[in-house]
Amino acid sequence: MNRILTIVSCLAMYCCGNMAFAATLEVKIMPKVSGENLQPASFRYQTSAGETLSITRVSYLVSDFALQHDDGSWLELTNSVAWMDFDQNRDSLRLETIPAGEFRAVRFSLGLSTNLNHADIAQFPAAHPLNPNLNGLHWSWQGGYIFMALEGLWRNPGGELDGWAYHLARDTNCTRIILAAPLFITNETRLDLDFDLASLLNAPHPLSFAKDGSSTHSRDGDPVAAALVANLPGAFRIHQISQLTDAEVAIAHPRPLYLPEKYTPYQFQMSATFPIPDLPRDNPLLVERIDLGKTLFFDKALSVNGRQSCADCHAPEKAFSDGRRTARGAEGGFGARNSMALLNLAWKKEFFWDGRASSLREQVLQPIQNPLEMHESLTNVVDKLKAGPGGEYPALFTAAFGSSEITSEKISLALENYLLTLTSFNAKFDRVQRGEESFTADEQRGFELFSTEYDPRRGQFGADCFHCHGGSLFQSQGYANNGLESVFTDLGREKITGKASDRGKFAVPTLRNVALTAPYMHDGRFKTLEEVVEHYSTGVQRSTTLDPNLAKHPDGGVPLTAADKHAIVAFLHTLTDAQFQSAKND
Repeated sequence: MNRILTIVSCLAMYCCGNMAFAATLEVKIMPKVSGENLQPASFRYQTSAGETLSITRVSYLVSDFALQHDDGSWLELTNSVAWMDFDQNRDSLRLETIPAGEFRAVRFSLGLSTNLNHADIAQFPAAHPLNPNLNGLHWSWQGGYIFMALEGLWRNPGGELDGWAYHLARDTNCTRIILAAPLFITNETRLDLDFDLASLLNAPHPLSFAKDGSSTHSRDGDPVAAALVANLPGAFRIHQISQLTDAEVAIAHPRPLYLPEKYTPYQFQMSATFPIPDLPRDNPLLVERIDLGKTLFFDKALSVNGRQSCADCHAPEKAFSDGRRTARGAEGGFGARNSMALLNLAWKKEFFWDGRASSLREQVLQPIQNPLEMHESLTNVVDKLKAGPGGEYPALFTAAFGSSEITSEKISLALENYLLTLTSFNAKFDRVQRGEESFTADEQRGFELFSTEYDPRRGQFGADCFHCHGGSLFQSQGYANNGLESVFTDLGREKITGKASDRGKFAVPTLRNVALTAPYMHDGRFKTLEEVVEHYSTGVQRSTTLDPNLAKHPDGGVPLTAADKHAIVAFLHTLTDAQFQSAKND
């Protein structure tokens, strides 16, 4: 396998022909609890042992759909794999080119075939359900996928909140589901299924967190995994079958915005172990547009008083962070949150600590206008760029967009282009994975602790870091309450969503180059990596939104020896990419 993959932005126009499909079956699966719609993060559910619980995550993979003819034979449907996730509102898949007619049963698997489970993850396009950056279910360095992730909180016999996390994985646990149903498939048909989580946890093999354990990672002989496999077939039920009257929704292929007549496509490089990113199709990476974006990024004219550029809070030599506890604005004031590192953003879907921006082009304009940051209006920025010394900007905008017109939209597109190129994939960790270097004994021990769960019941005594910072990107798309407080001074994600279940949750940042980006956490409270590791060992505070993968641990966190803590920090230093240690704007 090549060590580095190169992607050239595709600028071809797509033509949609009139393809006549025989029929389309849309399968929609809704999680239920005893027949009612799932209420996330609500303590209204019980196990058969009487344990009160909430359910905060339902994420799983389904595949290998087939329809049974009246004669008993099965029609296998190709490319039938989907990622379902309750929080992400992913609940359906479309099965196309099906012969119209009558069928008597539907069959599918919760999980993946051996070949798919161990396929090369780098082959899956950005929108493919098996792209790890999309689903967050890949088993990282151990290989394979988590077929189903169920997580939540429960009240232990002492009345305290604990976390539970059931992760079903491994080839032998792929489970076949067969549902009898009189299916008459015409042009557009929808099959609604219920996935009853009460049945999954209680019948025919009832599970008790206190008795059976509050976590599973599906190791050989794990009775919790065996019970889940036994319960799965009875957890799915036919809800209804209906005929759709709306026309099939065509997949959009947006045209590139402001494409100049002459341009140079940028060759986007990444590690061969990284999932393919979902680069914006309407803002293709162009060398000329990136050059403009970089110039803007380092230009202090974007601030109200000409004293601050984007780079003042995101310095290249600090892996595009700033070294301060919280960000300082152009007029000397300080904000409430730490400046995030701007690396590997091509794999992120939402931005800022609270995720309030859904694209980079939206994100880049907010600091410019924020009174505590650059405090400038977009109108003034445009005027200053038009009148700038040397008149360089009209020429740069012409090369990037085919016109000398300067607008705030084009500023945002250029900055987005530049930020997407800030990638990091050549740390010592990567060279070890490629066989070019070796870990020291401490680094190897730290990696083992980092990527191993803490589950004494199963004889596992790791640090459990990989649940939030897994995979080659060492980040996730999610938000988590990591136990910094029990009474929140910053509501975090809740301020954006309005959901009490998001209280105290913040974006999970990448750990790549983490040794260069101190201080740490959304408010910069920890000065060193040693303090961070100590927090996860002794400082985790419980609350109703504490991440289940932390809540399942003893009070304070994962018990770690001094040697363990030292080893974890040693491993984290192997994630430093040398290009940033001496980087400056050139």
